[in-house]
Amino acid sequence: MEQQSWTERTLSNGSSKNCIRLVLLLPALCIAVGACSTRHDRTLSDNKSVVLRSETELWNRGNLAAADELYTPNFVCHFVIEPEWRGVQGIKDAVAQHRRSFPDWNEQVDDIIAEGDKVVIRFTSTGTQKGEFAGISPTGKKVTIREVAIFRLVDGKIAEQWGMPDVHGLLEQLKTGTSQR
Repeated sequence: MEQQSWTERTLSNGSSKNCIRLVLLLPALCIAVGACSTRHDRTLSDNKSVVLRSETELWNRGNLAAADELYTPNFVCHFVIEPEWRGVQGIKDAVAQHRRSFPDWNEQVDDIIAEGDKVVIRFTSTGTQKGEFAGISPTGKKVTIREVAIFRLVDGKIAEQWGMPDVHGLLEQLKTGTSQR
């Protein structure tokens, strides 16, 4: 007795309609899965863009109005040593104060990683102290520190941040005047 192939068995059982449906649905399924993947990649890319824009507009340029577009009204920033910043006004106040201390503050992103609703950046920050900072009178010293920040985004806006700057290194440089590169 000769053995039939799966296709021959399927067609001989009257299942040709099901087979045709399967053949027609398979490309649609592949397209749908691909679209989900593309949409996921686009969301990750969009989230990275929001964080990079925050770095450029707020921290590097001091454009406080950008916070209205980039942060949720209930934004919270958790810092290692400072009190939390809350809301859009909280981030604006923090940036304004920091830029009074370091008017030329610049944050250069060295690495950026996105997964799910989170974006992580590792960056190098530089600035010259021209105003009081942490109780230290203006020194005119140029400083360089390394930082890491984790952002959580909701609907294309930053809702939460965990900031980990090298505050110890920053304070040491202000006291000694030697930059850490």
